[in-house]
Amino acid sequence: MMLQKPNATRFPDFHFRFALLMWRRTHPERLLMITVTNFSKHYKGFAAVKDLSFSVAPGQILGLLGPNGAGKTTTLRALCGIVPPTAGQLSIAGHDIVKDPIAAKKNLGYIPDDPRLFDTLTVWEHLAFTAAAYKVPNFEEGAEALLQSFELSHKRDTLVHNLSRGMRQKVAIACAFLHDPKAILFDEPLTGLDPQGIRGIQDAMRERARNGAAIIISSHLLGLFETLCTHVMVLNLGQCRRFGTMSDILAEFDQADSSSALEAAYFTITQDKAMDV
Repeated sequence: MMLQKPNATRFPDFHFRFALLMWRRTHPERLLMITVTNFSKHYKGFAAVKDLSFSVAPGQILGLLGPNGAGKTTTLRALCGIVPPTAGQLSIAGHDIVKDPIAAKKNLGYIPDDPRLFDTLTVWEHLAFTAAAYKVPNFEEGAEALLQSFELSHKRDTLVHNLSRGMRQKVAIACAFLHDPKAILFDEPLTGLDPQGIRGIQDAMRERARNGAAIIISSHLLGLFETLCTHVMVLNLGQCRRFGTMSDILAEFDQADSSSALEAAYFTITQDKAMDV
């Protein structure tokens, strides 16, 4: 007998939680890979993020938009376990990042805006180190495929200290992909990349999403989101101003046919809300 997804109105709290757990176990393909519930982060009385809730399912690509200081990087760093939440819950593949960090991070790939690589290691040694850290067996074939995909094969034995900014970015992404994470977070992923490199990274993101990964991208490049993202969240002053599918957000502002549709919607959302604060 197939279990129906439980409805909170039909169960007392304990029984609802148990029924939901059982439903998730029997429907792993429907598990939300990234879940943020009532997340807040305060720094010495300043609220960087306020009561944020959202989720990303397998195959979805969420674009995280907002001006500087909106809370985008804070949210990504909290999802990675780098920044502890002041309140709320953050989960990766069903694992609480605070209570069960090892299991959560096994399913997570994170590429920060300025990846910290080891200057005295080669490109291949970075991949080998990552494989050892994540206990990836027989990693060589997958690593070679990543080198080829990101056009790094000819730099295999080069120290990363001698690579360009764009190539270092590719190395970081290759390392993040090596253990086949179910959730992938990008913070300004296209920094330093040439047009060919940008297209290659975009294609890699689409492929990962097609294979079931849940992806979040934080960037100021609105054009990137229009061609790549299935969903968009607009943050401003630490709060969610809009969250939904790309088509729904564009339609709300009658921008579906504009060549700069997302840009027009973005400025309308952030300017209107900024005036209200």
